[in-house]
Amino acid sequence: MDFDRRGFAVATGALLAMPFLARLGISPAAAQAPAAAPGATPAPAPDLATQQAPGFYRFKVGTHTVTVVNDGYGARPDPTKGFVRNAEPDAVEAALKAAFLPTDQLRIPYTVTFLETGNGLIAFDTGTGGQLGATAGRMAANMQAAGLDPAKVKQVIFTHFHGDHITGLTTAEDKPVFAEAEIIVPRAEWAYWTDEGNASRAPDAMKGAFANVKRRFDPYKARIRQISGDGEVAPGIIALSTPGHTPGHTSYLLSDGSDQALVLGDITNRPELNLAHPGWHLVFDMDADAAEKTRREVLDRVATDRIRCVGYHFPFPANGYVAKEAEGYRFVPADWSAGL
Repeated sequence: MDFDRRGFAVATGALLAMPFLARLGISPAAAQAPAAAPGATPAPAPDLATQQAPGFYRFKVGTHTVTVVNDGYGARPDPTKGFVRNAEPDAVEAALKAAFLPTDQLRIPYTVTFLETGNGLIAFDTGTGGQLGATAGRMAANMQAAGLDPAKVKQVIFTHFHGDHITGLTTAEDKPVFAEAEIIVPRAEWAYWTDEGNASRAPDAMKGAFANVKRRFDPYKARIRQISGDGEVAPGIIALSTPGHTPGHTSYLLSDGSDQALVLGDITNRPELNLAHPGWHLVFDMDADAAEKTRREVLDRVATDRIRCVGYHFPFPANGYVAKEAEGYRFVPADWSAGL
Protein backbone atom coordinates (compact mmCIF):
# COMPACT_ATOMS: atom_id res chain seq x y z
CA MET A 1 0.00 0.00 0.00
CA ASP A 2 1.65 3.24 -1.20
CA PHE A 3 0.18 6.62 -0.37
CA ASP A 4 3.06 8.85 -1.38
CA ARG A 5 2.34 12.04 -3.25
CA ARG A 6 3.56 10.65 -6.55
CA GLY A 7 1.10 7.77 -6.23
CA PHE A 8 -1.81 10.16 -5.94
CA ALA A 9 -0.52 12.34 -8.75
CA VAL A 10 -0.60 9.42 -11.20
CA ALA A 11 -4.35 9.62 -11.42
CA THR A 12 -5.34 11.62 -14.16
CA GLY A 13 -31.27 13.12 -16.65
CA ALA A 14 -33.71 10.95 -16.88
CA LEU A 15 -35.99 10.44 -13.88
CA LEU A 16 -36.43 6.99 -12.39
CA ALA A 17 -39.53 5.14 -13.43
CA MET A 18 -42.09 4.56 -10.73
CA PRO A 19 -41.97 0.75 -11.18
CA PHE A 20 -38.39 0.83 -9.90
CA LEU A 21 -39.49 2.56 -6.71
CA ALA A 22 -42.32 0.12 -6.31
CA ARG A 23 -39.95 -2.84 -6.66
CA LEU A 24 -37.93 -1.45 -3.78
CA GLY A 25 -41.04 -0.90 -1.69
CA ILE A 26 -40.41 2.84 -1.48
CA SER A 27 -43.04 5.59 -1.62
CA PRO A 28 -41.20 8.92 -1.69
CA ALA A 29 -43.19 11.90 -0.56
CA ALA A 30 -42.59 13.58 -3.90
CA ALA A 31 -44.07 10.70 -5.90
CA GLN A 32 -47.69 10.94 -6.98
CA ALA A 33 -49.92 8.46 -5.19
CA PRO A 34 -51.91 6.07 -7.39
CA ALA A 35 -55.61 6.66 -7.79
CA ALA A 36 -57.74 4.95 -5.16
CA ALA A 37 -59.94 2.05 -6.21
CA PRO A 38 -63.68 2.82 -6.46
CA GLY A 39 -65.18 3.02 -2.99
CA ALA A 40 -61.78 2.89 -1.27
CA THR A 41 -60.71 5.43 1.30
CA PRO A 42 -57.94 7.57 -0.19
CA ALA A 43 -54.58 7.34 1.53
CA PRO A 44 -53.77 10.39 3.61
CA ALA A 45 -51.39 12.88 2.06
CA PRO A 46 -47.86 12.84 3.50
CA ASP A 47 -47.21 15.35 6.24
CA LEU A 48 -44.85 17.67 4.41
CA ALA A 49 -43.97 19.36 7.67
CA THR A 50 -42.07 16.20 8.67
CA GLN A 51 -40.29 15.68 5.33
CA GLN A 52 -36.81 16.90 4.45
CA ALA A 53 -35.78 18.12 1.03
CA PRO A 54 -34.43 15.45 -1.35
CA GLY A 55 -30.99 14.29 -0.33
CA PHE A 56 -28.59 14.81 -3.23
CA TYR A 57 -25.77 17.23 -3.91
CA ARG A 58 -23.49 17.81 -6.90
CA PHE A 59 -19.97 19.09 -7.33
CA LYS A 60 -17.43 19.05 -10.12
CA VAL A 61 -14.17 17.16 -10.51
CA GLY A 62 -12.76 18.82 -13.59
CA THR A 63 -15.37 18.40 -16.32
CA HIS A 64 -17.02 15.45 -14.54
CA THR A 65 -19.99 15.75 -12.22
CA VAL A 66 -20.09 13.95 -8.88
CA THR A 67 -23.50 13.48 -7.26
CA VAL A 68 -23.70 12.27 -3.67
CA VAL A 69 -27.02 10.64 -2.80
CA ASN A 70 -28.26 10.07 0.72
CA ASP A 71 -29.61 6.63 1.59
CA GLY A 72 -30.82 7.50 5.08
CA TYR A 73 -29.06 6.28 8.18
CA GLY A 74 -28.64 3.53 10.71
CA ALA A 75 -28.81 4.12 14.45
CA ARG A 76 -26.26 2.92 16.99
CA PRO A 77 -27.83 2.76 20.46
CA ASP A 78 -25.74 3.85 23.43
CA PRO A 79 -22.57 4.61 21.39
CA THR A 80 -20.53 5.17 24.56
CA LYS A 81 -20.50 1.42 25.20
CA GLY A 82 -19.06 -1.12 22.79
CA PHE A 83 -18.92 1.14 19.73
CA VAL A 84 -15.26 2.10 20.31
CA ARG A 85 -13.30 -0.95 21.42
CA ASN A 86 -10.28 0.78 22.90
CA ALA A 87 -11.74 3.87 24.57
CA GLU A 88 -13.47 4.31 27.89
CA PRO A 89 -17.16 5.26 27.85
CA ASP A 90 -16.39 8.62 29.46
CA ALA A 91 -13.96 9.50 26.66
CA VAL A 92 -16.46 8.57 23.95
CA GLU A 93 -19.19 10.54 25.71
CA ALA A 94 -16.91 13.57 25.90
CA ALA A 95 -16.11 13.33 22.17
CA LEU A 96 -19.78 13.12 21.28
CA LYS A 97 -20.66 16.08 23.47
CA ALA A 98 -17.78 18.10 22.01
CA ALA A 99 -19.27 17.50 18.56
CA PHE A 100 -22.80 18.38 19.78
CA LEU A 101 -23.96 14.82 19.08
CA PRO A 102 -26.35 12.84 21.27
CA THR A 103 -24.91 10.25 23.62
CA ASP A 104 -27.91 7.92 23.82
CA GLN A 105 -28.13 7.10 20.10
CA LEU A 106 -25.81 7.94 17.22
CA ARG A 107 -27.04 8.29 13.65
CA ILE A 108 -24.68 6.82 11.09
CA PRO A 109 -25.45 8.28 7.65
CA TYR A 110 -25.21 6.34 4.38
CA THR A 111 -24.11 8.20 1.24
CA VAL A 112 -23.64 6.69 -2.22
CA THR A 113 -21.43 8.46 -4.77
CA PHE A 114 -22.23 8.69 -8.49
CA LEU A 115 -19.81 9.91 -11.16
CA GLU A 116 -21.16 11.22 -14.46
CA THR A 117 -18.61 10.92 -17.26
CA GLY A 118 -18.64 10.97 -21.03
CA ASN A 119 -18.66 7.17 -20.89
CA GLY A 120 -21.74 6.91 -18.70
CA LEU A 121 -22.84 6.90 -15.09
CA ILE A 122 -20.78 5.11 -12.42
CA ALA A 123 -21.92 4.22 -8.89
CA PHE A 124 -19.63 3.62 -5.93
CA ASP A 125 -21.46 1.12 -3.66
CA THR A 126 -25.23 0.70 -3.67
CA GLY A 127 -26.64 1.46 -0.24
CA THR A 128 -29.19 -0.60 1.64
CA GLY A 129 -31.92 -1.04 -0.95
CA GLY A 130 -34.56 -0.26 1.66
CA GLN A 131 -33.94 -3.66 3.24
CA LEU A 132 -31.93 -2.80 6.35
CA GLY A 133 -34.24 -0.76 8.52
CA ALA A 134 -36.92 1.88 8.37
CA THR A 135 -34.51 4.83 8.59
CA ALA A 136 -32.49 3.71 5.54
CA GLY A 137 -33.37 3.00 1.93
CA ARG A 138 -33.78 6.56 0.65
CA MET A 139 -31.43 6.15 -2.32
CA ALA A 140 -34.06 5.29 -4.94
CA ALA A 141 -36.20 8.34 -4.17
CA ASN A 142 -33.17 10.61 -3.99
CA MET A 143 -31.80 9.23 -7.27
CA GLN A 144 -35.16 10.06 -8.83
CA ALA A 145 -35.01 13.58 -7.46
CA ALA A 146 -31.47 13.97 -8.84
CA GLY A 147 -32.44 12.63 -12.28
CA LEU A 148 -30.22 9.55 -11.98
CA ASP A 149 -31.65 6.48 -13.71
CA PRO A 150 -30.39 3.08 -12.49
CA ALA A 151 -30.81 1.78 -16.03
CA LYS A 152 -28.15 4.30 -17.12
CA VAL A 153 -25.55 3.10 -14.61
CA LYS A 154 -22.78 1.45 -16.65
CA GLN A 155 -20.51 0.40 -13.78
CA VAL A 156 -20.94 -0.24 -10.07
CA ILE A 157 -17.62 -0.09 -8.23
CA PHE A 158 -17.43 -1.43 -4.68
CA THR A 159 -15.32 -0.28 -1.77
CA HIS A 160 -16.16 -3.40 0.29
CA PHE A 161 -18.92 -5.90 0.99
CA HIS A 162 -20.56 -4.89 4.26
CA GLY A 163 -24.34 -5.03 4.02
CA ASP A 164 -24.97 -1.27 4.05
CA HIS A 165 -22.82 -1.00 0.91
CA ILE A 166 -24.08 -3.95 -1.18
CA THR A 167 -27.69 -4.75 -0.28
CA GLY A 168 -29.04 -2.16 -2.72
CA LEU A 169 -27.49 -4.12 -5.59
CA THR A 170 -30.70 -6.19 -5.77
CA THR A 171 -34.32 -5.83 -4.74
CA ALA A 172 -35.85 -7.76 -1.86
CA GLU A 173 -36.91 -10.26 -4.54
CA ASP A 174 -33.27 -10.67 -5.66
CA LYS A 175 -33.76 -8.84 -8.98
CA PRO A 176 -30.89 -6.69 -10.28
CA VAL A 177 -31.41 -2.98 -9.72
CA PHE A 178 -28.66 -1.87 -12.15
CA ALA A 179 -29.58 -4.08 -15.07
CA GLU A 180 -26.97 -2.75 -17.52
CA ALA A 181 -24.04 -2.39 -15.16
CA GLU A 182 -20.67 -4.08 -15.04
CA ILE A 183 -19.86 -4.94 -11.43
CA ILE A 184 -16.30 -4.11 -10.32
CA VAL A 185 -14.99 -5.62 -7.09
CA PRO A 186 -11.63 -5.63 -5.31
CA ARG A 187 -9.99 -9.03 -5.81
CA ALA A 188 -8.98 -9.39 -2.15
CA GLU A 189 -12.47 -8.53 -0.96
CA TRP A 190 -14.03 -11.03 -3.35
CA ALA A 191 -11.59 -13.75 -2.32
CA TYR A 192 -12.37 -13.32 1.37
CA TRP A 193 -16.16 -13.18 1.23
CA THR A 194 -16.62 -15.94 -1.34
CA ASP A 195 -14.32 -18.43 0.42
CA GLU A 196 -16.45 -21.23 1.86
CA GLY A 197 -13.83 -21.94 4.50
CA ASN A 198 -14.03 -18.37 5.76
CA ALA A 199 -17.80 -18.60 5.84
CA SER A 200 -17.79 -21.87 7.77
CA ARG A 201 -15.29 -20.57 10.34
CA ALA A 202 -17.04 -17.25 10.85
CA PRO A 203 -18.86 -16.65 14.14
CA ASP A 204 -22.60 -17.04 13.96
CA ALA A 205 -23.08 -13.28 14.04
CA MET A 206 -21.13 -12.96 10.76
CA LYS A 207 -22.54 -15.88 8.79
CA GLY A 208 -25.38 -13.73 7.51
CA ALA A 209 -22.88 -11.30 6.00
CA PHE A 210 -21.33 -14.08 3.91
CA ALA A 211 -24.76 -15.23 2.76
CA ASN A 212 -25.69 -11.65 1.84
CA VAL A 213 -22.64 -11.34 -0.42
CA LYS A 214 -23.65 -14.45 -2.36
CA ARG A 215 -27.26 -13.34 -2.59
CA ARG A 216 -26.49 -9.85 -3.91
CA PHE A 217 -23.82 -10.76 -6.45
CA ASP A 218 -25.26 -13.98 -7.86
CA PRO A 219 -27.67 -12.20 -10.26
CA TYR A 220 -24.68 -10.35 -11.76
CA LYS A 221 -22.18 -13.24 -11.87
CA ALA A 222 -21.70 -13.00 -15.62
CA ARG A 223 -20.77 -9.31 -15.37
CA ILE A 224 -18.34 -9.23 -12.43
CA ARG A 225 -14.81 -7.92 -12.98
CA GLN A 226 -12.21 -8.28 -10.27
CA ILE A 227 -9.52 -5.65 -9.92
CA SER A 228 -6.18 -5.69 -8.14
CA GLY A 229 -5.64 -3.52 -5.10
CA ASP A 230 -4.08 -0.55 -6.88
CA GLY A 231 -4.28 0.79 -10.39
CA GLU A 232 -6.61 2.27 -12.99
CA VAL A 233 -10.15 0.94 -12.96
CA ALA A 234 -11.51 3.21 -15.68
CA PRO A 235 -10.32 6.48 -17.19
CA GLY A 236 -9.90 8.96 -14.35
CA ILE A 237 -10.54 6.37 -11.60
CA ILE A 238 -7.63 4.89 -9.64
CA ALA A 239 -8.15 2.10 -7.09
CA LEU A 240 -6.15 2.40 -3.86
CA SER A 241 -5.91 -0.59 -1.54
CA THR A 242 -7.02 0.55 1.94
CA PRO A 243 -7.42 -2.66 4.01
CA GLY A 244 -8.34 -3.03 7.64
CA HIS A 245 -12.01 -2.20 7.82
CA THR A 246 -12.37 -5.32 5.68
CA PRO A 247 -9.62 -7.45 4.10
CA GLY A 248 -10.00 -5.96 0.64
CA HIS A 249 -11.38 -2.52 1.42
CA THR A 250 -10.53 -0.18 -1.47
CA SER A 251 -10.83 3.59 -1.97
CA TYR A 252 -11.03 5.36 -5.32
CA LEU A 253 -9.28 8.51 -6.49
CA LEU A 254 -11.29 10.44 -9.08
CA SER A 255 -9.42 12.87 -11.28
CA ASP A 256 -9.87 15.06 -14.32
CA GLY A 257 -7.03 17.37 -15.21
CA SER A 258 -5.63 18.74 -11.96
CA ASP A 259 -8.85 18.22 -9.99
CA GLN A 260 -9.16 15.25 -7.62
CA ALA A 261 -11.58 13.73 -5.13
CA LEU A 262 -11.16 10.59 -3.05
CA VAL A 263 -14.06 8.21 -2.39
CA LEU A 264 -12.97 7.01 1.06
CA GLY A 265 -15.52 4.28 1.71
CA ASP A 266 -15.25 3.28 5.37
CA ILE A 267 -11.69 4.33 6.15
CA THR A 268 -13.46 6.30 8.85
CA ASN A 269 -16.93 6.14 10.34
CA ARG A 270 -18.35 9.37 11.79
CA PRO A 271 -15.57 11.95 11.40
CA GLU A 272 -16.34 13.44 14.81
CA LEU A 273 -14.95 10.21 16.26
CA ASN A 274 -12.52 8.70 13.74
CA LEU A 275 -10.87 11.92 12.59
CA ALA A 276 -10.58 13.55 15.97
CA HIS A 277 -9.36 10.22 17.37
CA PRO A 278 -7.73 8.25 14.52
CA GLY A 279 -6.45 5.66 16.98
CA TRP A 280 -9.94 4.66 18.12
CA HIS A 281 -10.93 1.19 16.96
CA LEU A 282 -14.58 0.94 16.02
CA VAL A 283 -16.51 -2.28 16.34
CA PHE A 284 -17.03 -2.55 12.57
CA ASP A 285 -13.31 -2.73 11.72
CA MET A 286 -12.38 -6.36 11.03
CA ASP A 287 -8.65 -5.76 11.56
CA ALA A 288 -8.55 -2.72 13.81
CA ASP A 289 -4.76 -2.29 13.80
CA ALA A 290 -4.59 -2.38 10.01
CA ALA A 291 -7.58 -0.04 9.79
CA GLU A 292 -5.83 2.48 12.04
CA LYS A 293 -2.62 2.31 10.00
CA THR A 294 -4.55 2.83 6.78
CA ARG A 295 -6.59 5.66 8.27
CA ARG A 296 -3.55 7.59 9.44
CA GLU A 297 -1.72 7.16 6.13
CA VAL A 298 -4.67 8.26 4.03
CA LEU A 299 -5.67 11.17 6.26
CA ASP A 300 -2.09 12.42 6.35
CA ARG A 301 -1.94 12.44 2.57
CA VAL A 302 -5.32 14.04 1.86
CA ALA A 303 -4.62 16.68 4.51
CA THR A 304 -1.19 17.46 3.08
CA ASP A 305 -2.37 17.55 -0.53
CA ARG A 306 -5.74 19.19 0.23
CA ILE A 307 -7.70 16.53 -1.63
CA ARG A 308 -11.46 16.63 -1.43
CA CYS A 309 -12.94 13.51 0.17
CA VAL A 310 -16.30 11.77 0.18
CA GLY A 311 -17.02 9.74 3.32
CA TYR A 312 -19.76 7.12 3.23
CA HIS A 313 -20.67 7.82 6.87
CA PHE A 314 -19.97 11.56 6.92
CA PRO A 315 -22.80 14.03 7.65
CA PHE A 316 -24.60 14.81 4.40
CA PRO A 317 -23.59 16.09 1.87
CA ALA A 318 -20.67 13.99 3.03
CA ASN A 319 -17.81 15.72 1.24
CA GLY A 320 -15.07 18.11 2.20
CA TYR A 321 -11.50 18.28 3.38
CA VAL A 322 -9.30 16.99 6.19
CA ALA A 323 -7.12 19.28 8.27
CA LYS A 324 -4.49 18.15 10.76
CA GLU A 325 -5.35 19.21 14.29
CA ALA A 326 -3.61 18.36 17.58
CA GLU A 327 -3.04 14.59 17.65
CA GLY A 328 -5.70 13.93 15.04
CA TYR A 329 -7.62 15.59 12.25
CA ARG A 330 -10.64 17.78 11.66
CA PHE A 331 -13.29 17.47 8.95
CA VAL A 332 -13.88 20.70 7.01
CA PRO A 333 -17.09 20.54 4.93
CA ALA A 334 -16.64 21.77 1.38
CA ASP A 335 -18.09 25.17 0.62
CA TRP A 336 -21.78 24.63 -0.26
CA SER A 337 -22.97 26.02 -3.58
CA ALA A 338 -26.46 26.32 -5.03
CA GLY A 339 -25.06 25.65 -8.51
CA LEU A 340 -22.25 23.79 -10.22
